[in-house]
Amino acid sequence: MAIVEPARPTPEALLGEARKEGRGKLKVFLGAAPGVGKTFAMLQEADNRRAAGVDVVVGLVETHGRAETALLLEPLEQLPRRRLEYRGQMLDELDIDAVLARRPQLAIIDELAHTNVPGSRHLKRWQDVVEILDAGIDVTTTLNVQHIESLNDVVARITGVRVQETVPDEILRRADDIEIIDLPPEELIARLKAGKVYVPGNIGRALENFFTKGNLTALRELALRTAASRVDAEMLAYMQANAVRGPWPTQERLLVCINEAPISKTLVRAGKRMAERANIPWLVATVVTPRHEAMGEVVQRGIAEAMQLAESLGAETVTIHAESNAAGEILDLARHRNVTRIVIGRPRPRRFWHFLREAVADKLLDAATDFELTVVAGTSQAETPKLPHIDLSINWWGVVVGAAGAAVATGIAWAIQEVYPVPVASLAVIYLVGVLFVGARYGLRPALATSLISFLAYNFFFSEPLYTFTIRQVEDVVAIFLFLVGAIFTGTLAGRLRAQVQFMRASQRRTETLYDFARRIAEKTDPDDVLYAGAYHIAATLDCRSLILIPGEGGQLEQVQGYPSIEEHLDARAIGAAQWAFEHNEPAGAGTPTLPTSNWLFVPLATGKPLGVIGVQFRDARKSLDPETKRLLLAVEDQVAVAVERTRMAGDLENLRVQAEGEKLRSALLNSLSHDLRTPLVSVIGAISSLGEPGLRPEDRRALLETALDEARRLDRYVQNLLNMTRLEYGALAPRSTAVELREVVGAARHDLQRVLKGHGVRIDLPRDLPRVEADPVLLTQAIANVLENAAKYSPPGSEILISGSARGGDVTLAVADAGPGIPAAEREKVFELFYRVTEGDRRPSGTGLGLAIVRGFVEAMGGKVRADENPTGQGAVISITLPLAAQPALPQEAE
Repeated sequence: MAIVEPARPTPEALLGEARKEGRGKLKVFLGAAPGVGKTFAMLQEADNRRAAGVDVVVGLVETHGRAETALLLEPLEQLPRRRLEYRGQMLDELDIDAVLARRPQLAIIDELAHTNVPGSRHLKRWQDVVEILDAGIDVTTTLNVQHIESLNDVVARITGVRVQETVPDEILRRADDIEIIDLPPEELIARLKAGKVYVPGNIGRALENFFTKGNLTALRELALRTAASRVDAEMLAYMQANAVRGPWPTQERLLVCINEAPISKTLVRAGKRMAERANIPWLVATVVTPRHEAMGEVVQRGIAEAMQLAESLGAETVTIHAESNAAGEILDLARHRNVTRIVIGRPRPRRFWHFLREAVADKLLDAATDFELTVVAGTSQAETPKLPHIDLSINWWGVVVGAAGAAVATGIAWAIQEVYPVPVASLAVIYLVGVLFVGARYGLRPALATSLISFLAYNFFFSEPLYTFTIRQVEDVVAIFLFLVGAIFTGTLAGRLRAQVQFMRASQRRTETLYDFARRIAEKTDPDDVLYAGAYHIAATLDCRSLILIPGEGGQLEQVQGYPSIEEHLDARAIGAAQWAFEHNEPAGAGTPTLPTSNWLFVPLATGKPLGVIGVQFRDARKSLDPETKRLLLAVEDQVAVAVERTRMAGDLENLRVQAEGEKLRSALLNSLSHDLRTPLVSVIGAISSLGEPGLRPEDRRALLETALDEARRLDRYVQNLLNMTRLEYGALAPRSTAVELREVVGAARHDLQRVLKGHGVRIDLPRDLPRVEADPVLLTQAIANVLENAAKYSPPGSEILISGSARGGDVTLAVADAGPGIPAAEREKVFELFYRVTEGDRRPSGTGLGLAIVRGFVEAMGGKVRADENPTGQGAVISITLPLAAQPALPQEAE
């Protein structure tokens, strides 16, 4: 029996719900045309919600002189507007800061598609609304269907009027609720004639142009279709969020191909509508060839603007760099991305100059046999395809070199003809070599000029009759013109080869720069070095000035790195754009809808929460609109942000490690105070208190005194270990080395530990001729005492502890072997670390883990070594201390 997997919400639906957390809700009153009553319905709902207890504030509402609208405004709280001067007039705009400071539950903002007065924070009012929504405030607004970006061309075709103020479709998709406000065309026309839509002076013109019954009927259908598509989207989102099984979107994909033609924006909007209706992903692609470099700035800006429009409409943009064959590159992309439908513009009419242009549309119509092609035509005279301006400049130095090459070829051909007469047609090869050289060195146009010069020289010097441009024989005409065709073909191939080599060199330089950036940024450990590497790479790759700003202690952005200068003079517009990009984690400045008047483009430096902003100022202003440049900038920004985050995390980890070590030290000290220090102290207090009791026998009094003395010595050893640990940590340990007899030091340590070693047999096996060692007797005594105490602590009662010594070479080794459980091989180095204790064995006595660590510190301070090994008997461990031999005193010289 098959197991049916339970239905679960899709990740996309869950992410969509998560994105709504903390964001205000947007409601749009959508109408087919002005005057249907959107503002009136919005204010009615606002008044009802105010009566229901909702905190409602009017940010901006235009009454247009309508008394009933003004009457609805009276009971609502209205925020003061921001007054701005524009061309000698004072205009009112929405005050975003006032709305954010007031923070109502609901803000009423009219006319979503309105264009703000220059000098405002945002270019469009819908951007103001987005900022308010991001602050967690609900917004209710109004919108006419003709202001939707993807319907701009459709409305222009219906009404003959192209609306300039548009709202991206993404804003409509972001709306939580859309309410359609509908009126029949007859009723709307009646309202217009009654003066309830426009002032009387504009009524006649409106009735003749926009407010015709046919136009209003078509716009009404568009509004209803838009609302219906929104309902379908909401239903699909509900099904996905609630795990309702149903049909899923198809895997079709749409590709829109654009070039320098004015119809590019129309193609983008058409592709948006097709993708929206079919609910499929879509791409917008353009192919950049060397031909585009010959076009004017206006044409290149048009392509950039079309790509930017595509991005704003939610498309994925792709820029393909190719030497030629744009149609083949588009088909390769379509096959690679599993595209099923391709949208192209109408092929241009064939004209005498058509050979200068690459007929991409014609080639796609012929080659795209396995795709569905949609051809879109222009809709106005302004979009009639025109031949773009072609830069006819030529490298005159290449022409001079070509002319010189033709002269040299003529001389060589003349000499060959004089020495050894050959067929005249064979001499053409000499000229072709010059054409090939000029084409590979200076490009296509100098090569074509060289071809013409070589043709004339060949005709003048070697074609009968000589020294004239006259051609008498038919075979000479054919030979000469074949030479001309061959020369042109050779020059064209050489020019294309040169262009391809230049393109490959540019790609190689970019790749090398990216590799160098990745290598340099990976090896940087300091955040300042990472930021400088990022600023330098951005400036070198994008041919711009770069700047990185990080918030300082006061929260204001400060310039921390830049190239070529770290101290750029930023005006108020640039500073405002930088602050906006940082606070809202979105690009701002040049080439963006937010504060576009700034000459700097700022993108947030962020992996999640913004760390700062990266600013760029392009030397070529067209690059600020180039989507490919923006993608490259964002890619570099991601790498820099990740590297900065990595260095910061490394610093945080180091701080955490220090804190962990401090916590470990604190725990060890508390353990010492609570057990290892408190226990002997309690024993001392108890023994001394018992001495004062009457009737105490002398032998009991002696035992109590011995107990108090032993515990006091034990307490002294623990305190001494703590002090010595502090000295070792701060490097304040200065040994006083001298020649030391090991038997004496071992005896002193054994005497100090009489009570500790009482239950163990201690056997000392030190040869009498064992050499003395160079050491500090006090430190060495304490180190040996710690080793003996460690051996006694872990050895069973009654077992033997062996102390042995041996000399080898210039060192002496003192070994202490016990009969305990031993030390695992993997932990024999770790036992000498501070506070480390072997974890195996639950019955072992507790301790601080300082003893052996202090032993290593003392021994290494005296120039020796310490190590732990397995006991050769198979049970227990051996701690070996190796010290250098003491210097032998010089013997007195005997008299002669």
